[in-house]
This record gives sequence, C-alpha cells and structure tokens, in this order.
Amino acid sequence: METRINFVFHVKQWLDREQFNKLLTFSRFIERSKSEGSKFEIDIQRILRNKVKIEDIVTTLSSVGVELDEKEIKELSELILKSAPEFDIEFYKKQDDSNIIVKLNIFIPDLKELNIPLKYDGENKVYIIYPYHYNLLKGKLKEKGYKVKELDLNFQDLNIDFKGSLRDYQREAVEKWKENNYNGVIALPTGAGKTIIGINALSEVKKPTLIVTFTTEQMMQWRDKIIEFANISSEDVGLFYSEEKEIKPITITTYQTAFRHMKELGDKFDLLIIDEVHHLPAEKFKQIALNSIASKRLGLSATPHRDDGKHEELFELMGGLVYHKTPQELTEKGYLAPFELIHVSVELLPEEKKIYEDLRTKYQALAGRRSVSQLLEDMRSGDKSAKEALKIFNQMKKAFSITESKLIVIEQILEKEAGNKVLIFTQYVDQAEEIANRFNAYLLTGGVKKKEREKILNEFKQKKEGILVLTTVGDEGLDIPDANVGIIVAGTGSRRQFVQRLGRLLRQKDGKVARLYEIVAKDTLEEQLSEKRKSTDIDLN
Repeated sequence: METRINFVFHVKQWLDREQFNKLLTFSRFIERSKSEGSKFEIDIQRILRNKVKIEDIVTTLSSVGVELDEKEIKELSELILKSAPEFDIEFYKKQDDSNIIVKLNIFIPDLKELNIPLKYDGENKVYIIYPYHYNLLKGKLKEKGYKVKELDLNFQDLNIDFKGSLRDYQREAVEKWKENNYNGVIALPTGAGKTIIGINALSEVKKPTLIVTFTTEQMMQWRDKIIEFANISSEDVGLFYSEEKEIKPITITTYQTAFRHMKELGDKFDLLIIDEVHHLPAEKFKQIALNSIASKRLGLSATPHRDDGKHEELFELMGGLVYHKTPQELTEKGYLAPFELIHVSVELLPEEKKIYEDLRTKYQALAGRRSVSQLLEDMRSGDKSAKEALKIFNQMKKAFSITESKLIVIEQILEKEAGNKVLIFTQYVDQAEEIANRFNAYLLTGGVKKKEREKILNEFKQKKEGILVLTTVGDEGLDIPDANVGIIVAGTGSRRQFVQRLGRLLRQKDGKVARLYEIVAKDTLEEQLSEKRKSTDIDLN
C-alpha cells in the first residue's frame, strides 16, 4: 500500500480476468506501467455498492501480492463504516402523488429478479412503483437482508369488536382469508352474508379500513350494517362520495369516486375491502387496487370469474381466490332458499321470424366466418363491414328479445305465479317499459332518478305480492328478501349475470322455494347464449 490517504496500490504480477474483475469490486483501475505494474485506487462507493466485506478485500489483495498491515486495515474499516449509509434502500412518498419513490443507496444486482415493475426516473436517479407493490417489494428486500427505510405509515389500532355471529361457512371463509396473510377473494352467492364477513374481517384486523362498493345504495347498506354488527361509534364511520367526503377510520366509498381520489385515500388505510370485486379489472377501477398501500385486502363477490378471463388479474391484485361456495352447496345446508330453473322455449311469430332471418342473412354476408370478437377487433381497425355487421348483430339480439310471443308467455307465467313477488329481468329499456305498462308493474331502469328509485323499492318491499321489471340495474345491489319468482326475458351470454339474477331470489325464508324462468326464442342465437350463460350446477369454476 503506497499511501494511507488515498489507498492507492500497485499490483506487479500479471492479472487474469477473474482477478482483475474481483479487484474492480472494491477499487478503480488507474493505469499500468512496466516499472510499477497495474495501479489501482480503493473506491469506497464501490465497496458499499457491492457490499464487499473488509476481510474479502484483505484476502483478495493478499492473493495478488499486496499486504495490508493492521493500521491500514483499521483505517480502511473506519472509513467504510463512516461512509456507509444507514439504509440500503429508502422508500418515500411525495404529498401530491400517490406513487412510491424507491431510492437505492447501494447497487442491488438482483433487483429485476424480484419480478416487481419498477419505473426508472433518470433525472432523479430513483425508481417509482405503485403503492400496491410497496409491501411486496419491501418484504422481498428485507428477506434478502437489505436494510430498508420504510414509509412512516403508523396505522392506529381501531377499537372495534364484532357483535354478531357467523355461520359455519362464514367462519371458514374468514379463517381461509387470515391463513392467506389477510389477503384474498371470497366468493359466495347473493344472500350468503358477504357484508357480515367483511365486518368480521375488519374487526379482526382492527386497522383503518377503506370499503369500496359499486353503488351508493350498497354504500349506505354497509354503513348501516357496520353500526348494527360492530361496537364502534358512528363517528368513526365516514362516507366519501359526492359532496360528502369524510375520511374516517372506516371510510366507505364507491368505485366511481374512489378511482378519482386515490391520491387522498391511497395511503390512509391498511385494509382494503372491495365489494362486487369482479368489476375491479376494468382499466379505471383497477387503479383503486394499484394505488392503495393497504397490506391487507379482501374482495367479495358472488361471481368473481369473468368471461373475458380478467379474473386472473383481479386475483393477483387482491391475493387470489381463497374461498368459494356455490348456491347449491348453501341451499343443501339450508342457508339459501331451494330453487328451480325453468327453461321456457318459445316460437317466434311468423312475422318476427322473417325479420330475424332477414337480419341473419345480412349479418352472415357481412361477417363471413369472422367471430364477434374478431369483428370487434376489425371495427377498431376501421373496417366498415365489421362495424355494419355488429350493428346488425345487435338488431338480431333485439329481434328475438322483444317479441310478442315472449309477452304471451310472460302473461301465462304471471297467471301461474299470482300471489307471489316477481322480478322480471330484461336488457332493453323499451321492452322493460312495455312489460311494465302491459302488466301494471313497477319499473326500474338506469334512467330512474335516485329518489324515485328509493320510493319504488320501498313500496315494492312493503307489498306481499307484485311485479317489478328491471333492466341491468337490478343485477347487483338489489335487496328484496321475499322475492321468490324471477323471469329472464332477455340476457347476455354472461354466466355472471345469470347467477346474479338467480341470487336476487335466494334469500332464505321459511317455506320459500325460488323459481327462475328463462324465456328463450327457439332456433335463434339466444339458444346459444342461454347455454353459455348457465350451467346445470351454477358453478363458477
């Protein structure tokens, strides 16, 4: 060692590639001369970046003919210790941004192997991650022995206890969720008490909780159920929507509000509960999960599996599917009403059949052998024939959905089910209006304003019998426990929609048997959609 100030040393022997590279882990090559050999200088930053230990430096130098005395070793050790940062990695967050900043104080060679998406900010020399990835990345780095400066989140414990009782399957579901590190999706049919499971889960965690619902009605239901089934002050439960935006220890919001306000909400809760979680994979809604820092996540749905396969993305964001029961399983245990599925096939009237066949001929001429998904792709690319084919395809669906023959069958079913509470499901507003007018029924569509909607539902709930006609607004969040007859006049090819509509009828009541009629136009595309949207056991797998 030539100097104890700069730690410059010379290696006179010839170095092979392995020796040279090993020296470069803790020193910088300066030059080579015939008289003095290769000249190096100890580089403290390289030592820190590569996490080279002092004993390894001494051993490597000795192997190439450079010996350090005790004083030199002590001086180098003290310099390394003095220069070392307190943390290898630091996490921090800007106040006006939901993203998390990751600052590396040392080189981490296996960073990419952690399989966490990191965006590099070259100007500031830091990485940026979604809050969702914070706990994952922090955990993996700590497992590897790195010193990590965590975010100062400091979630306070909630003084909350569950004061209800759980059914056996509800208790099993919560236990499975806890075993999965307080993460995961629970799939149970409508009427199985998913809200009660959520309240029990938050009372187990006892940390600030954000609850996301699909509708404002569901938001209000959650608030009322929390106050009913948990001994917590109503002062600690806040609603975050519209003009009323209160952030409380337990905050309830909607999808539409949440994804717009994650900068405000993202870092304030350690538990994220998402109701009707099958909606989460939508591009804007998944921002809720990505921008939440919650280490604990619970997704609830009657139908988490999606026809487009995006439930895989949903499970990744929420921790996988941890528990699932079908309507049959809970019916057999007596927790849901027994049910019958009744398929009613109807012939189109001659003039209806001619309209349908004419449309089908035009469609086939334009579509050729292309599937509907291919037509959608072609339309996005500007294919006019694909656009026209899809327009005719929708006209075909309407042609077999809105028919006089179906109205005749509806009348027959209503006569048979007189004295019961009947829900009629359709896809089209004009059809819903026609059915409601013809059979003197209540009507709910997306165009009905909130106050009027509440009035209609309250009136219908009070009646012992009656008819309520619904478009897709009735597929979720509708709570009419004594409704026992359903009629699907028109639907999509979605199994999820079919199961949700069945679920509207399954709430348990003594002596109740639910019946779901599905009216299908014979020899039309609707027969194929019918097979697609239901299975014999209503299984979601």
